[in-house]
Amino acid sequence: MPAVRPRRLVPVLAAAVLVAVCLGTGASATSSSFGPPPPQNPATTTTGTATMHGDTASSDTTPYAGPGTGKVVAKRTALASACPAILIGSDGYVVTLCTAIFGRTPTVHLLDPSTGADLASLPLAKGSLFGGVYAYLDDEDRLVVVDGDKSLLRIGHHHDDDGWRLTVDETTPIGSALPADAAVVGLSPGWDREVWVAASDGTVGTVAEDGTVRTIALGEPVQNSISTVEGRTAVVTEHALYVLSARADGSPQVRWRAPYDRGPGRKPGQLSWGSGATPTFFGPRTGTEYVTITDNAAPHERLLVFRTDGGPTPICALPVLTRPANSGTEDSPIASGRSVFVTNTFGYPYPALPDGAPASVPSSGSFDGGMTRVDVRPDESGCDVVWESTVKSAALPRLSLGDDLIYTVTASGPTGTVGSQTFATYSYAVVDPHTGRLLTTTALGIGLLYNPLQMTGTTGSDGTFYQGTETGVVRVRRG
Repeated sequence: MPAVRPRRLVPVLAAAVLVAVCLGTGASATSSSFGPPPPQNPATTTTGTATMHGDTASSDTTPYAGPGTGKVVAKRTALASACPAILIGSDGYVVTLCTAIFGRTPTVHLLDPSTGADLASLPLAKGSLFGGVYAYLDDEDRLVVVDGDKSLLRIGHHHDDDGWRLTVDETTPIGSALPADAAVVGLSPGWDREVWVAASDGTVGTVAEDGTVRTIALGEPVQNSISTVEGRTAVVTEHALYVLSARADGSPQVRWRAPYDRGPGRKPGQLSWGSGATPTFFGPRTGTEYVTITDNAAPHERLLVFRTDGGPTPICALPVLTRPANSGTEDSPIASGRSVFVTNTFGYPYPALPDGAPASVPSSGSFDGGMTRVDVRPDESGCDVVWESTVKSAALPRLSLGDDLIYTVTASGPTGTVGSQTFATYSYAVVDPHTGRLLTTTALGIGLLYNPLQMTGTTGSDGTFYQGTETGVVRVRRG
């Protein structure tokens, strides 16, 4: 099915140059004790800011140094929306994909990198709760997303005499290739510029540049996004981890499948029954030789690490976050080099669950938090816990390879169902990835205005840390 290509507006080059001058080149990693970062996907903008998890490998790392442990200043941009995907293009402009509080309409916002002001917005067709959550910026800084009408959109930001505008530059209908009752919940580009998509019923497909869609049915529900590296795509269903590749004609094929312990039910603090993790590629040589997820074992989840091309036998299946009575996570692991970082979201209260989400097992639980680091042994004979901390992360952290620090937002005070929306205090926090020690915190605010809902932050090339919250975006800069 051919793509529909409306006429594109030409950006004002002077504005882009001005932004580049104001932002500077930023600090990238040159001597990190972790890494290497995953290779740059040629179909995306700058790695580290191209996807919700930084890159298409979903490493949740950034090459840029963050605001650091000194004095910082924070400013909130109110958008009346929860904003899980904060992406930054090569021109420095911030593109965020949010879900409106009222009506749950997915909406794209363009933010001014200097002030955080909302420059333009564009509502999209509404789908499921997860629809309109995952997206990426392509190599032309266009947001690529599937809307509720099952159209693959490429959304550009353009400047003219009337100011900034967000426009749908390309539309590729893909709904005819997917089951009628299935929503696209994840997408990521391949190295050949095909777009991989995963639907809620377990249909996985590739969308070629000419609009041709080729699919395979995994037969198991998918509730998380997918990850791509050169020649490989990882998808986690509610039952197993799959590593796939594309045949010569572009159609997807399963290379291997690894079932995991999905536990007795959906844990409190998770949105679905099964792994809450988007698969993460990492490794000490190429940045892609391993792939990792967490399972849903009870009472403590396990970290599973596999060789990307080694089949379904894991290097390790290690129980993690064992200090509290229970552990589980809705967060994707951070991974770089031989190290994997996992946070505990067991008991974290969400204001809404996906349609059809089963009752949690147990029926309730307190949010105690916690974070751990696990290293893969050099001889690949297993994995070892390096440290476990009590850091109460309310967001999915981000590891900076530019300054060897972990950035997140922590919660303190009452964090139950009511407290998290009203009285809990949320703070910018920096964690030492070598020891797990909490180095510094700075209070951002209280209640739903600052609740990060376990969403991940993004660091720009100028060192600004952006964190999506339940009602907008918070910018943290050096003071």
